[in-house]
Amino acid sequence: MKRTQTALAGLAVASLVLTACGRDDDSGAGGETQSTEIAEGAATGTIEVWAMGTEGEELGDFVEDFEEANPDAHVKVTAVPWEAAHDKVSNAIAGGDTPDVSLIGTTWMGEFAEADGLMPTPTDLVEEADFFPGAWQSTEVGGTSYGVPWYVETRVLYYRTDLAEKAGWDHAPKSWDELHQFAADLQEAGAKNGIYLQPGQTGAWQTYLPFAWSDGASLTNEEGTEYTLDSPEMAEALDYYTQFFDDGLSITRNVDPGEIESSFAAGTFGSFISGPWHTGLVEDAGLDESQYAVAPLPGRDAGMGTSFVGGGNLAVFKDAQNPDGAWKLVQWLSDPEVQQDWYDEIGDLPAVQAAWDSGELADDPQLKVFGQQLTQTQSPPSVPTWEQVAGTIDSLVEQAARGDLSGADAVEKMQSEAQSIGTGL
Repeated sequence: MKRTQTALAGLAVASLVLTACGRDDDSGAGGETQSTEIAEGAATGTIEVWAMGTEGEELGDFVEDFEEANPDAHVKVTAVPWEAAHDKVSNAIAGGDTPDVSLIGTTWMGEFAEADGLMPTPTDLVEEADFFPGAWQSTEVGGTSYGVPWYVETRVLYYRTDLAEKAGWDHAPKSWDELHQFAADLQEAGAKNGIYLQPGQTGAWQTYLPFAWSDGASLTNEEGTEYTLDSPEMAEALDYYTQFFDDGLSITRNVDPGEIESSFAAGTFGSFISGPWHTGLVEDAGLDESQYAVAPLPGRDAGMGTSFVGGGNLAVFKDAQNPDGAWKLVQWLSDPEVQQDWYDEIGDLPAVQAAWDSGELADDPQLKVFGQQLTQTQSPPSVPTWEQVAGTIDSLVEQAARGDLSGADAVEKMQSEAQSIGTGL
């Protein structure tokens, strides 16, 4: 699992017919369409790919097997820093000068699809059911998929097993009431704070919204054209979330870099919610696997709750020079064995469910928890304005965590500000 710290391929393809929005015919997702035929047989020509972070650094060598199976094709990978990626992709779409395919952050899908930059996913290319449902959801804009999930991550509960045993717990909490009692008992057993929850800094919505989703909340209407943030479920989840701050079970200040893992290793934090990268970080901080465990998020009343799913998608651009080769590369990268190999290479968790059926992904106890949680996740709505609205949610969660707003008042303000922004669809 430590390899996941670094994260944040022939196959002959049958003749495929895909539907794509024509750049000259419409200005966004869901407009008039034109057909593009994907040729039968092996990929040919240069396939230009942009990838970010570690993926960009490692993909060039990894696709050598794809090139061997498709000897008339050459994959040219350009590594792009994540901090520059959004603007680089946005400018490329605006200028009609894109690569063939790119790694796209899940929260950017709505913006780039609505900008008429992405090709819809060919329905014959991959099967939606092969992927974790929440991950596939992140590719859909206005009911149409504009990419394929490549790798995923989700959030689970980390907790100190020694403190839990001392507190009399022989299992992880399985309901909201149990989670609150669990945090209180860990504190009684010696933790300064029974749990750490994000009190409103950037990205706090990723920790708060799972509670809202577990309570049945929806963030937009079915069409994705209007936000629906002022629901009773959103308010109830926020009141529950802020109760941990009100009761002194979680600190109300933002943590410094590295503080979560160091405090967890020291026993100052008894538990916290985070993604797979933290397994390596807490072990680097001094813990071994006998001192901590991970568990799915608890549901509202009982059973597994709904967590956040993020990761990266692969999308082919409308201005691609080699869409045929691009889609064949995407299909290859979606093969379960290739997904397993990619995990072995850099630790990205596979988006294809069958890739979890064997090897370390099936046998490792910690990985099995993440795989279990991935079956019950949601992604934020794929709308162009999501990141702006997410910032608003972060700010209002912070005010609620400080006790300045009730859950009902906070979600009313969320809705008012989100409504003024609009979804962009």
